[in-house]
Formats: sequence, structure tokens, C-alpha cells
Amino acid sequence: MDKRWAALAVISTMHAGTKLVSGDFGKTREGALVRIYTLTNNSVEATITNYGGRVVSLKSGGTDVVLGFDSLEGYLNDNPYFGALVGRYANRIGHAQFTLNGVLYKVPKNDGDNSLHGGLRGFDKRVWTPRELPDGGLELTYLSKDGEEGYPGNCKVTVIYHLTDAGELKIEYAASTDKGTVINLTNHAYFNLKGSGDILGHMLTLTADHFTPVDRGLIPTGVLKPVAGTPFDFRKPTAIGARIEHNDEQLKLGKGYDHNWVLNKKGSELSIAARLEEPSSGRVMEVWTTEPGIQFYTGNFLDGSIKGKGGKVYGRRSALCLETQHFPDSPNKPRFPSVVLRPGMDFKSTTIYKFVR
Repeated sequence: MDKRWAALAVISTMHAGTKLVSGDFGKTREGALVRIYTLTNNSVEATITNYGGRVVSLKSGGTDVVLGFDSLEGYLNDNPYFGALVGRYANRIGHAQFTLNGVLYKVPKNDGDNSLHGGLRGFDKRVWTPRELPDGGLELTYLSKDGEEGYPGNCKVTVIYHLTDAGELKIEYAASTDKGTVINLTNHAYFNLKGSGDILGHMLTLTADHFTPVDRGLIPTGVLKPVAGTPFDFRKPTAIGARIEHNDEQLKLGKGYDHNWVLNKKGSELSIAARLEEPSSGRVMEVWTTEPGIQFYTGNFLDGSIKGKGGKVYGRRSALCLETQHFPDSPNKPRFPSVVLRPGMDFKSTTIYKFVR
């Protein structure tokens, strides 16, 4: 745990080799108290704040492999969702509107003509209610009220973070509503398995035969396109930088990779979505999920204007995101897997970041 937080920390519980340490992380500009929690076992350390459910750090072999800030202030300022718990709808909704049960709902436009990651004040900018679990996990809950950011229904969301003895950070999402709504939850960690430099030499495998091409606003066209014969084929381990500058329309639209891959799976079973390898460190991380898709983003809009932990400058392609999800713009694409949550239904989703070595 970072020395800045250790002075405020108290050991709260241990379970199966996991130690949970908590402390104060500061206050929001409205005066709300924010906490920070560090979960540690024999192989992984994860530091999480209840401000936006953000993964502040994630260490494997002592190396922090995610981007972020040393203090709460960095997260209160504009930033590209570093480590954030994203909702009510992760990714984009085209033209910032959708129709549900015959009613047109308009949500904030914060990405050109579209709505991105829940709107102007999504789940990433909320103070969640924390609870330290007897088994060493951390539970965060939040009630998103009817009409918040334009979304219908009082939606109760619970997210639980656990470390496992298998070197995993396990994130479990659950939600319910009293009125029909749409929901798509993810974590927006920015990974660099070296801990510094760019990510172009990382080797990536995605278990996906198809991806969803986008238009100029990065909204899926509705087509499921085969990856075969395109720069989007990561079915075998491939260096991220190998084809990222190819003369390809989709790469030009995303300024690199910023697309949703359609995972090869049936139903909502927990299965592997991605495997990321960093040759110089030997570090390997797998992503497992119950979700049908994964957004692979190569930090194309990081421009060196943000200074993160230790004053480190975050330049273009200094990190990548692997966001497990339902597909972007699903509320407006009836052929995509449904994101509708109705009263009496329970939304459940699991994602695991597993460090193999």
C-alpha cells in the first residue's frame, strides 16, 4: 500500500490469505468523505476507492499495471475514466437517445452527438456506499434514481471486488430496477503490463471471430464482421503494434483500436475473452467474463497532457483497455444481445482479471 495512504490505514479483516486495509482518501468538492481500500494476498494487490468504484492500482509481482493518480484530486478533475466503474450504460448510445416500451428517452450528449459511459455524471463520478465483507472482499452499492442522467427506473447496483488465491481480481456486478431500463456495466482500467512505456509490444489474443464495425461517430453499424483477413484478427497472439497503422478505414475512424469484439460463446457462461502478454517482463494477464463482448482500446486519445502517479506523463498508447460489456448502442440495435432490465429481473455479470505469471 502507498505510504500516502498507509498512515491513515487500519487493518479491518483477513480471510483465506487476503488482507483488507482501509483509510481516508479525501473529500469531494461537495464535501463527501471518500475512502480507499487495499486488498492484498500472496500474489496480487488491488487498491480501490468508493469514488466511482475506481481501481486506483493493481499490482502483480510488485509492479503497478494500471494508470491512475496518487490522490483523489486527480480523479475529481477531468480524466479518461481511469480505473472507473462505468454505468448506467457503458460505452456509447447513438444520438444520445433510445426508445423503451414506446417511450423515447434522451440522455446527455457528452461525446459529439452521442452519450458515452453514462453521461455527464455517470457511476464513475458517484460516491458509492462501501462495506467490508467478512471474507476480505469489498462491496460497493449505489442507488441510481429514476431520471438520473435521463435513464428510467430506480436502479440499485451492487459491485463486489475479491482477490483469489489464483492471482485474480474478481469483479461481480448485480442490479435491479423498479421500472424498465437499460444497463451495461464495466470497469475501465488502463493496463500496461510493463508499468511504463507504450503497449505496442504487448501480445494480445482475443477469443472472437467477429467485431462490430463503427461509423464516424464510433457507433456500431449493426453488422457483425468477420475478423479474418483484417487487422482486427487477434485469434492468435499478435503484437498490438503489428497492424495498428495499417491503411484500414476502421483503424482510421478509431485512430487505432477502439472497437467491440463479439466473443465466441453461448449464453452467459464464464469464459476467457482475452490474454495479454508482455514479453520483456514475462507478465501475462487473462480476462474472463460472462459478458458477450469486449471493447479493446489502445489509448489513442492519451496525449501527454495528463500527469499521473509519481508525476508520470501518460502519452499516446501508453496503456490499453479491455472492457467487458454488452455491445455499444445495443438499446438501438434490436439484433444485439438485450441490455433491457425489467422489474423482477436480476442483472448479474462477472469479470476476472487473472495474472497467470
